[in-house]
Amino acid sequence: MGYGVAGLASPLYPNGYLSSTNNQNVNGSCLEDPNYTIKLPIVDDVPGFKWRLVIAYDGTRYSGWQFQTSPPTIQCIVEKALIRGTKLERKDLHLVGASRTDTGVHAWGQVAHFVTPFNYDSLESIHAALNGLLPSDIRIREISPAVPEFHARFSAKSKVYHYKIYNDAVMDPFQCHYAHHSIYKLNTSVMREAAKHYIGKHDFSAFANASRNNRVPDPVKTIFRFDVIEMGALLQLEIEGSGFLYRQVRNMVALLLQIGKEAIPPDIVPKILATRDRKELAKYALSAPPHGLCLVSIKYNKEHLRLPAGCPTTSFGRTHTVSKCKLPFY
Repeated sequence: MGYGVAGLASPLYPNGYLSSTNNQNVNGSCLEDPNYTIKLPIVDDVPGFKWRLVIAYDGTRYSGWQFQTSPPTIQCIVEKALIRGTKLERKDLHLVGASRTDTGVHAWGQVAHFVTPFNYDSLESIHAALNGLLPSDIRIREISPAVPEFHARFSAKSKVYHYKIYNDAVMDPFQCHYAHHSIYKLNTSVMREAAKHYIGKHDFSAFANASRNNRVPDPVKTIFRFDVIEMGALLQLEIEGSGFLYRQVRNMVALLLQIGKEAIPPDIVPKILATRDRKELAKYALSAPPHGLCLVSIKYNKEHLRLPAGCPTTSFGRTHTVSKCKLPFY
């Protein structure tokens, strides 16, 4: 089966039926979107149209994705823009995010969906309006119509995160909000060796912090790849998995940092995995800081990304051109 990637000042601050989720408590409070073992969402017939958003944001100023008004979150800001742009109430929008990123975590390919009771002839105007209402550190990269079966969270097949580490004596000031600074010279060869132990289907209980959500997560996740890429002083750790427990990515990275410092051997990874005990990991490493983490993309079945009939095409933003020079020549 084929897959596809869906992947400061602001005015907001001083015909059809679709399958929709009753999303009370769907947007939980966790990082790295724990894919809980729960029943499929309750499906209601809600009159209207479903729309998919691809969102990028700098998470520095925000308390993660999940809705709360103070301190502000990404979902809260996006919903305020949607309320003004669509003239609908929050309860009618049914906004659902695919990944509940934590405080300070960034995203290039966050995906969300919302509902309207009306169709659009074109999405370029609402796209431009939303970005005009949002602060400059949150952008709607794409907006497209979605089929009724699409669900931003439950339709996801895999998620890709990047974690950046700046490995030099002096930190690059242009990377300070987006990369963790390690003054210790890291051995990337042993980091790659250790990362291989994460790949595959494992019980990651030892790498999960206690969740603030009252659901019981399924600790068994599949990691498809874990690459350690060197780009000069910058190390980029690329992780793709079926889902992640609360702070799982940052805990896996934290252990790799200790291994890269050669404080512990690479074979510590399977030993800690086998314990299924978070306290065992705590003997060697704490969670890596959030600002180095970025949600890059979310992958879905291509059938869930197809455009429904009778709806406008995807908007990637409106560009402007100058047809002729309006300034006089001298």
